Amino acid sequence: MSLIRRIIRSSIGKKYIMAVSGACLSLFLLTHLAGNSAIFWGKDVYNAYAAHLHSLGILIYILEVLLALVFFVHILVAVMLYFENLGARPNRYEVKKNGANNWNSRTMPYTGLIIFIFVLVHLVNFHFGERTVTTAEMVREVLSRPGYAAFYLFSLAALALHVSHGFWSMFQSMGLNHPKYNNFLRYGGLVTALVIGAVYMLIPMLVTLNDKFLR
Repeated sequence: MSLIRRIIRSSIGKKYIMAVSGACLSLFLLTHLAGNSAIFWGKDVYNAYAAHLHSLGILIYILEVLLALVFFVHILVAVMLYFENLGARPNRYEVKKNGANNWNSRTMPYTGLIIFIFVLVHLVNFHFGERTVTTAEMVREVLSRPGYAAFYLFSLAALALHVSHGFWSMFQSMGLNHPKYNNFLRYGGLVTALVIGAVYMLIPMLVTLNDKFLR
């Protein structure tokens, strides 16, 4: 317990926690994206994928609890670091002067808040809602509403922005910082985030623009 307390009380320790939890959440994003890509093959394939997930029984609930814990830890530590940074006002000018505090990093608290609200709305729509129709029909029913479609597109754009800087911060926290490959890590993270965001955003766009999608 003393080791855990020292890690939590240390700024470096908190950054390591953010890096590890962020890596776990990024892995979930990629796994979820791979599964959701079944939607592009039609409603039958997508419904079969959803049925397979439900067939996992208690295992899926265990994974959901673990994911929720990682998400909670990520948010909690992010809030702690945010207030620590606010308290370190004498250092803030120096950070900006050195160019380390770029626009992307300054938007992290706001994109994080948008993602948190998005996750709550998404869970209400697809996880806690009453299941009277198939998963594909639920997706079409929700995203065919212009307001929801716009909200999902906006939130997914915020997710892409958050992940792009999150990748870079994760590498920095783990000590992967060298002029020879910093640009590769920075732009590699950006491209990865844009691909993730674009594929996710393609789903509400297809539902909105293509009447035959998922029918």
